[in-house]
Parts: sequence; C-alpha cells; structure tokens
Amino acid sequence: MWELFILLSLSLSLSLSLSLNTVFKLICAGIKPFVTIFHWDSPQALEDQYGGFLSNHIVRDFAFYAEVLFREYGDRVKHWITFNEPWGFCNNGYSSGTDAPGRCSPDAGNCTAGDSRTEPYTVCHHQLLAHAAAVRVYKEIYQPKQKGEIGITLVSPWFVPLSSTGPNINARHRILDFFYGWFMEPLTRGHYPHSMRAALGNRLPHFTKKQTKMVKGAYDFIGINYYDAFYAFELPPNISIVPVYLNDSRVGITGINKDYIYIVRLLSIEFYTITSTF
Repeated sequence: MWELFILLSLSLSLSLSLSLNTVFKLICAGIKPFVTIFHWDSPQALEDQYGGFLSNHIVRDFAFYAEVLFREYGDRVKHWITFNEPWGFCNNGYSSGTDAPGRCSPDAGNCTAGDSRTEPYTVCHHQLLAHAAAVRVYKEIYQPKQKGEIGITLVSPWFVPLSSTGPNINARHRILDFFYGWFMEPLTRGHYPHSMRAALGNRLPHFTKKQTKMVKGAYDFIGINYYDAFYAFELPPNISIVPVYLNDSRVGITGINKDYIYIVRLLSIEFYTITSTF
C-alpha cells in the first residue's frame, strides 16, 4: 500500500479511494480487516532518496504514512499491524540479499552492494523505532476516538537443545534471542537481549533513553507467525564462519537429532486459489 501511495502521489485521493474500496468490500463480506501497514514494500523513491530503512529518516516518513492511514481509514479499520515479520525483511533483504532490496556482503551472497555484518541490525533498529513512532501517533491522536488497537507481527522458529548439555541449552536460548528476543526484548524491556550485545558489541545499535521510553510497551497486541522448529547446538569455537547475521549467534541448527528423530514432520504446502466475490 505504501508504494501505491508514492506512485499515485500526484493523485492522493485516487490511491486513498482504491484502498478504502477494498476495506469497504471486506466489511460488507463480513470480514474484519486487520490492516498491515508495512509488508516489505519499501517505496523505491525513499530507497533512492536516502536508502530506505538504512536511514533514520524512515522513522519520520513511516509515522507520517501511518497517520494518513489512521486518519482516512480509522473509522472502519480497528486493528492495525505496523510491520509484518520485520525479521524477514532484515535478514532476506540485508543479510542474504535474496529479497528486495537485495543487499549483502560479497561473501554472503550475489549482491552488488551491502554489509551483512551491520545492515540487518541497522534496518531492524529503524523498524522498531518506526513501529514505536506510529504507535505513539495512533495512541495519542486517533485511538481515543476510533477505539481500535495496534500491534506488530513477529516471526520465529522454535528451538530445542540438541542434547541436555549446558552448551546446547545455552545455544538454544541464544538463538531464540537472535530471532524472537531481537524484537520482544526492546518491546517489553526497552533494550536488546544481553546475549546479542555480548556477541555483537557496537554492531548492534543502541537506544537512547528517549527511544527506550518510546519503544518499551509500544503495542496493544503481538502477533506471532510460526512455521517450523529446529534442534539447536553450540558451534565449536575453532570453527571459522562467515560474519553474517545468521552466523552471529554461533549456533548450529538441524531438523534431526543423533537418534534420527525429526523434530517436525515436513508437510507439503498446498496453495489454494480463492475466487474473489468482491
């Protein structure tokens, strides 16, 4: 939706009416709309102007965009999700480079630019700040009258220690921090997990006192997308790894243990085509 607004900026009323028509049809069909404000569709104009989520400028622009949505649709939309799976946007777009904007280090993937050591953490930091800024706008200006709620949707696998040894138990906790705690710790405690800080040092951004106050508790609900689970084990200290986000925890993962027991049964995914009745 954000990219649509940018593309139709010369005719904002047109882009608003297109989206409002969709919301109206959902409600008429008996569907309660949960609107996701950002699902990885970073506007190309902002990428070109200042690098998108690599820049702190995105926080201001995202809050402005969110306010337009609250103002125009808040009388009908009562459930807002600021970001869907911010982890995926950071990892896929800025560590492995498999998704837009396709940035990564030369030894991490086939990208023309990027830094897999730092950019995933910078981008997720700005996503958290942008989320908190949008939540503040909603709660201070629109929620009292519109009576809606706002939150964020996270994603994380579940991890089980490969064995009951201390190192593997610690590895399990650490990799959960790198997936789930990366977002939940700031949202609930105002800072990143201690295990991430210990592993990353200054590669992991810091919140100012003002930002901590803004981010902590910035939600009415937390959505969780869950797809899979893995065994986690401590990597030997003498193993050399490529310095990218997925390796920074120094935790190995596998779907099968030493007794050849799979942690989950892999299921085929069927895709269904839904014929629109709108």
